[in-house]
Amino acid sequence: MFDLFYICKMIITDTHAHLYSEQFDDDRNEIVQKAIENGVSRFFVPAIDSTYYNAMFDLEKQFPENIFLMAGLHPTHVKENFKEELEIVKNMLQKRKFYAVGEIGIDLYWDKSFLQQQQDAFKLQIEWAKELNLPIVIHCRDAFDEIFEILEEVKADGLYGIFHCFTGNLEQAKQAISYNMKLGIGGVVTFKNGKIDQFLNKISLKHIVLETDAPYLAPTPYRGKRNESSYILNVVEKLLGIYGISVNEIAKITTKNSKDIFGI
Repeated sequence: MFDLFYICKMIITDTHAHLYSEQFDDDRNEIVQKAIENGVSRFFVPAIDSTYYNAMFDLEKQFPENIFLMAGLHPTHVKENFKEELEIVKNMLQKRKFYAVGEIGIDLYWDKSFLQQQQDAFKLQIEWAKELNLPIVIHCRDAFDEIFEILEEVKADGLYGIFHCFTGNLEQAKQAISYNMKLGIGGVVTFKNGKIDQFLNKISLKHIVLETDAPYLAPTPYRGKRNESSYILNVVEKLLGIYGISVNEIAKITTKNSKDIFGI
């Protein structure tokens, strides 16, 4: 895809990858090494719920120079026991270093019955992030209005982060940015029906970070297959056509943006 000479000079950051997922149990080390060899050397790893922390810590031990962990309760895992899960998140944040509170937010695609609990969990975790001066990483699915309502309520100079897997329209993109959020751009930008490629050139690259959401949302031509961090190069290739700048510039700017958010 790209000349190796250019790849060797790049530092690409995958700001959202579930590399501890069971889908990588058979070849996790090879997948991470492959990505590193292709210039993807920084991986920010979001939490889902308490059952995954041990796997996350194991991954961090294997690649301590490359893996940066988040703590949080994913909205689709906000269930009857969400208060107990939130207590675990709070204890985690107090015990050790994490680089963000995430992924957190609201998801009304699968189940609307826990909307109030999702809203409560989202607001509480935002408050923890503000107290700890950490960014938030937002999961939003079929819930832009609900997310924006809460961000409007809690907005402050100390609130910042990433709108993970952004799939909204131009006005929603501008609104997300107004809350000190970067837009996480991944495989969806390569989809024929993804739509965000139609307006992304109206959004400055200074507001963009790269992500895969591996093992989910693989870019074209891998759509429907397991995603992996090296496929972020397909996202970069799409952005070349949108922004009309070099591969190295896209890597440089988006990695700087990730450093501005995560502080590393």
